[in-house]
Amino acid sequence: MTPAALADAVRAATVRVLGDRGLDQEAAEAIVPAAVTVERPRNPEHGDYATNVAMQVAKKAGVAPRELAAALVEALAGVRGVDSAEVAGPGFINIRLAAAAQGAIAAQVLTAGADYGRGGALSGRKVNLEFVSANPTGPLHLGGTRWAAVGDALGRVLAFSGAEVTREYYFNDAGAQIDRFVRSLIAAAKGEPTPEDGYAGAYISDIAAEVLRAEPDALAADDSPEVFRRVGVGMMFEQIKASLSAFKTDFDVYFHEDSLHASGAVGEAVEKLKASGALYEHEGAWWLRSTEYGDDKDRVVIKSDGLPAYIAGDIAYFQDKRARGFDLCVYLLGADHHGYVARLKAAAAALGDDPGTVEVLIGQLVNLVSGGKPVRMSKRAGTVITMEDLVDAVGVDAARYALIRSSVDSAVDIDLELWAKRGNENPVYYVQYAHARLSSILRNADDLGVPTGPGADSVDLGLLSHEREGELIRTIGEFPRVVATAAELREPHRVARYLEELAGAYHKFHDSCRVLPMGDEDPGPLHAARVALCAAARQVLANGLGLLGVDAPERM
Repeated sequence: MTPAALADAVRAATVRVLGDRGLDQEAAEAIVPAAVTVERPRNPEHGDYATNVAMQVAKKAGVAPRELAAALVEALAGVRGVDSAEVAGPGFINIRLAAAAQGAIAAQVLTAGADYGRGGALSGRKVNLEFVSANPTGPLHLGGTRWAAVGDALGRVLAFSGAEVTREYYFNDAGAQIDRFVRSLIAAAKGEPTPEDGYAGAYISDIAAEVLRAEPDALAADDSPEVFRRVGVGMMFEQIKASLSAFKTDFDVYFHEDSLHASGAVGEAVEKLKASGALYEHEGAWWLRSTEYGDDKDRVVIKSDGLPAYIAGDIAYFQDKRARGFDLCVYLLGADHHGYVARLKAAAAALGDDPGTVEVLIGQLVNLVSGGKPVRMSKRAGTVITMEDLVDAVGVDAARYALIRSSVDSAVDIDLELWAKRGNENPVYYVQYAHARLSSILRNADDLGVPTGPGADSVDLGLLSHEREGELIRTIGEFPRVVATAAELREPHRVARYLEELAGAYHKFHDSCRVLPMGDEDPGPLHAARVALCAAARQVLANGLGLLGVDAPERM
C-alpha cells in the first residue's frame, strides 16, 4: 500500500465515521480534506505512518479529537493492508501496515519501471522555462552554472509531473554589454590594453585570434566593429552552448533579444501599453505605471533619448511567450535580479494578463572552497570562476549534484576536495555507489537464476518483515510524493535529498539483511523477495538520478 493509497483509505474511513455520527455524505465530504496528510513519523517506534486528520476535522464535526481518533482506529482495523492503528497524543493516529501491503510497493515499482514516480498534476500545462540566459560576453560563471544544473533538473521534474516544458535560453545579443565585448576583442586583436570598461581574460585574446583567422581583414574593414560583433559574439555563444551541452544541459529554443527589436515587437508592445494608458510621459521619457501592479517604483520603458530601456525588451519577450501558447512562464534569475520579480509581474498585468503566469526564482551565490580557502581566480576567465573550472575539479555529475541539492534561495559553498572524493562523505558518490552496489547484487542474482525484474510476480513480498526491509520499502514509497512536491514548489533539491535518504536506507538494509545465499545454499523465497526489493530500490535510484541529469552507474 503506497502512502497515497493509505491516505485515500484514511479519508474514506473518516467520511464513514462521520456518517456513523449523523453527518450526511455531502457534509462529511466537505469537512474532510481532499488530500489527507499521511506521513512517516520521525520515530519508527511510533509506526509506519501517522495522520492528524482527526485533529483537523474534530472541531467542525463537533467531537473531541481523541474521541474521533479512537473511532477512526476501529474503522482502520478493517482496512485491507492495515495491520494496526493506535491513538497518540491529542489525537494523532499511528498506523502500521501488514508486511504484504508494504511489499506491494516494491511490486508497483517493478511494474512501473522508469515511469515509477511519474505524475499528472501538471498535465495540460504548457511551461516556458527560461534559465541561464548569460550574456554572450564570456564563459559561464558559477551563477550561470548553478542555473544550468537547477534549471535542467527542474525541467525534468516538471515534465515528469505531466507538464509540456520548453527549455529556453534568452540570448542577450543587444545592448551595451555587447558593445563593450566587441571593443575588447578589437583591442586584443590590435595588441592593445583592455578598454577601461571592457572584458579581460585569456578567452578574449583567444576569440580575437579566432576572428582574425576567420576574417583576416577584419581590422581593416570599413565595418570592422560589425565583423567582430558578428563573428566574435557567434563564437562566444557557440562556446557557451558547447559547455552547456557537455554539462548535460540542452535547450529547445535559443531566443535572440535582437530579434525583438528587429521585428518591431518592442515597438508594438510599447504602443499597446501607451494605448491602454499603462505608460505615461514624464521629462521626455515613457514610464510604466508598475507601482499600480505591486512594484516599488515606476520603470522607464523608453528613455528620454528615445531608446528603449532593458525592460522594453522584457515586456515584448513576455508577450511573445504568451503568443506562443505558454500558460506559465518561469524565469530563473541571479541574485542581483530581485527587482525583476515585481517588474515582470507588473509588465504582465499592464498587458492585461494574469501576473500569475509569471514565476521568478532567484538563485543565490555559489562559492568554491579548496583547502579551506575561497577559490577566486579562473585560469581562463581571469576575474570569475567558470563552469569549466568547477567541472575540471570535480566532474560533471558531482558539479550538477552539488549545485542542485541545496535550495536556490540559499548560498552554496562547494568544497572541491569533498566533491572530488570517492567516499561516502561525498553525497553524489554515496548515492551512485548505492546504485552500483545494487546493480552488482542483481547481476549475481541473475547468475543464480533468481528473478530480478517485472517477471518476479511469483515472489512472496509479504516475507519482507524485517525492520530494515520495512524502512527501505517505506522510503521507496515516498518517491512519487517527493517528485510531486518538487514540481509543485519548483524545488528539485528535494529529489537529491530524498536520494541520499534512500541510499542510506538501502545501506542499512544491506548491512542487516543478507540478500543472496551463501556457499552451497540454494536460493529460497526470502532471497527472491529481497532481490525484488533490491531491484525496486535500484529502479528508484535510477529514476531520481535521471531527474537530476546525473548518471546511475552499474559499476564503480
